[in-house]
Formats: sequence, structure tokens, C-alpha cells
Amino acid sequence: MGRGRTGIAVLAGLGACATAVIVGTDWLGSPSAASLITDSPKEVMDQAWQIVFRDYLDTTGKYTPDQWRKLRRDLLAKSYGSTKESYEAIRGMLGTLDDPYTRFMDPREFKEMQIDTSGELSGVGIQLSLDKETKELVVVSPIDGSPASEAGVQPKDVIVSIDGKSTKGMTTEDAVKLIRGQAGTKVTLELRRNSKVVSVPLTRARIELHAVEHQINTGPDGIKVGYIRLKQFNANAAKDMRAALRDLEQKGVQGYVLDLRSNPGGLLMASVEIARQLLDEGIIVSTRTRDGIQDVRRANGRALTKSPIVVLVNEGSASASEILSGALQDNKRAVLVGQKTFGKGLVQSVRGLSDGSGMTVTIAKYLTPSGRDIHKHGIAPDVSVKLSEAEAAKLKLEDLGTSKDVQYRAAESTLVKKLRETSASRTTFNPTSANLPAALKTPATSTP
Repeated sequence: MGRGRTGIAVLAGLGACATAVIVGTDWLGSPSAASLITDSPKEVMDQAWQIVFRDYLDTTGKYTPDQWRKLRRDLLAKSYGSTKESYEAIRGMLGTLDDPYTRFMDPREFKEMQIDTSGELSGVGIQLSLDKETKELVVVSPIDGSPASEAGVQPKDVIVSIDGKSTKGMTTEDAVKLIRGQAGTKVTLELRRNSKVVSVPLTRARIELHAVEHQINTGPDGIKVGYIRLKQFNANAAKDMRAALRDLEQKGVQGYVLDLRSNPGGLLMASVEIARQLLDEGIIVSTRTRDGIQDVRRANGRALTKSPIVVLVNEGSASASEILSGALQDNKRAVLVGQKTFGKGLVQSVRGLSDGSGMTVTIAKYLTPSGRDIHKHGIAPDVSVKLSEAEAAKLKLEDLGTSKDVQYRAAESTLVKKLRETSASRTTFNPTSANLPAALKTPATSTP
């Protein structure tokens, strides 16, 4: 029987999102071969099995090749009365891995996942993850400008119920089905936040996604600060970032505050390309498969700016955000300000199956340049600045990157200090001056 090739897209973002922002995959194969395979649920099941057997990176210690082979024999020995039954069997098979990021999607779910990352999304705008320990549905971050963001949904909120239905035992796929819907329709979420449960009614909408926003802020002594907010690592993020940097460089900014707060991640390559725009040399990230194969991504000497950088992070900064943050921190290129990041250090690939269904499978873990494995640990900022619940409640979307933003103020102060230190280190002795002490100072000990 002919067999097509599955499409592959490498992700460094969260594997399960209520409004998934993931690059699509292409099915390459002849229509006749695809139609023959479509009629065989066991063929699709075997494709999913083969992908895991060949590429899956086990981080739980619950996978063994022998048990996986036995599971295949057991599943293929059964007969399935409908495609739905076979899909449930595939989900059950993947469920034995105890990895929330390795999951199966039926054709409808997979098609929704293939939304163009530069286009629009329909839903309430919540990035979801399944907590490994508690098995609870947790909000990673709301998407800016979405109904969830405007209603005050916050990172780390636990979704207790959806339209009155308890989420206990619910998978992310189950939650997605209930939360998604046509624009204009309503859904009510019950959220647990700091032991309190709040009810949040939401109206679904079409959500426009813009990866980058930038502006010039004026700091102390008229210092020009380039503020860049990178909201997601989609297919256009690197291009948008390049345009923002070039615009700000032309306008003479002296330093940058890069805001990655509540950025849930996205495409691995987008984070690498953006790191190359900020780093002239050094390792950016390394990824390791279960076979120990290490792929090291490096800067290529084409940084677009040499100016000092401060990066803002919080508990909603995940995956690709952590790759970029870790690269800049380990290479001493930037100072990190804010709160410890989410801690998601696994890489998934998206695989299309022959009948239009698909799956994501964990294939590697990534390490920062210094070799840190941040999965479940996150990245600690150099300067810790917490945002209280009261401050977060008062902070509006338009206040981000302004004087009303406590964490931004700390980032700007850190940048100004860094600029002054740099300026002092560049101070040279003027031979026409009679200032002998200045002549005897070395740049390293000079003070402003």
C-alpha cells in the first residue's frame, strides 16, 4: 500500500492551547493513496504508533520500547466499529505516555490547529496547559486584545468549570471543544485564583494577532528607550522584530527594553532568528533528542544593534520566550527583570496523518547556552520585581511599557544604570585637562 509523507513543523511553544498558534503542516501524497489509507483506521493508528516509537523523547520514565510494542499488538488485534472508536484508542495509547504535549487530534481539531499564525483566531484568547502534578487546566496567558484579556483573565488562573461543567479529569482537547465557538456566542469560565473562585462570562470573537509592538519612551535625562513588546513567536515574528529594530535604530534609541511577559512561545526557529538579531556571537540554544543528538544553534554575526538590552519576563513567559531569554542572559547580552518564567523546555513536532488527523509529539528538550535545563524550573530574572495582585488588576493593556507599569519602571531604571556604567567605562583622559586623578583611573574603576 502506498504511503504519503507526514508534514512536520517544529514548535517551542505550548503543546496545548485553547487558541492554538501553531504553524500548519502539509500532507504530501497522491490522492488515491491517501484515500486508500483513510479507509483503514488501523493504518492511522499504526502511523501514530510509529511516530512515537521512532521519535518520542520520554521525560517521565514511563515509556519502554517493549511495552510500546505490546500495546501496538493489542490495539491492532482489536476491531473498531467506527473511526471515533479508533481515535479514542489512539488517544488512550498516547495517554499511557503521561505527556500532555504528545496528543492526537481528529481532522477537525487538526485543521483548527493549522491556522495561519499570522492571521486571525476565533475564540476567547486563552493559552492553556495541563498541570503535570495536579492535572488541572491552567491559563498560561491570555492573548492581548482578546475577550479573555479584556475580562482580566490572568496567567496561572485554574479553570474550574466551563459553562457549569467541571473540568476535573478534562483534557486540553476537551476544554478546547467547550471553549471554542463562533464569534458572538458566549461562554462562562469559573477560575480559581489564589484560593478564590471567580466567574468570568466571555463573548467569543475573532482575534487579530500582531507579534510585535514598539515605541520610543523618554527616560531620565532625556534618554531614548526603545520599548519592544514581543507577544508571540509566530511565522512573522522575526520579520516584525527586524522592522522594529531598524526603525528604532534609525531614530537613535540608546537602549532597549524587550517585553516578553505573558508570551507563551511558538516557533523554535522564530526565537533563534530573533536571538541572532540581538547577538553577534555565541550559542543560542541546543536541542537534544532521546538518542543524544545535539543540534546547536549559534549567532551568525549579524546583530542589528549593539545597544544595551533589558528583558522583561514573568510566569507567563514560556518556551520560545525562555529560549530567547536564556540565550541573552547566558551570553551576558541582556539583564532579565521581572519574575521567574513558566518552565517549559520541551520541543514538539506536528505530524499530519493520512486521513487528515494529526498529532504533536515531544521529540527533544532544549538547553540554554550554559546547559541549563529549564523544564519545570524556569529562568530566574537577574532583578526580581513582582507585580502584586492589586497592581496587576489596575494595569490596563495600554499601560504596559509606561510609567504606570511597575515592572517596566524597574526595567527602565536598570537600563539607565547600565547605560551610565557603559558611558563611564568609555570615559577617556583629556590631555588638555589638569585633572590628574582622572588620568590615573582605569575605565573599569571610573564612576559617573
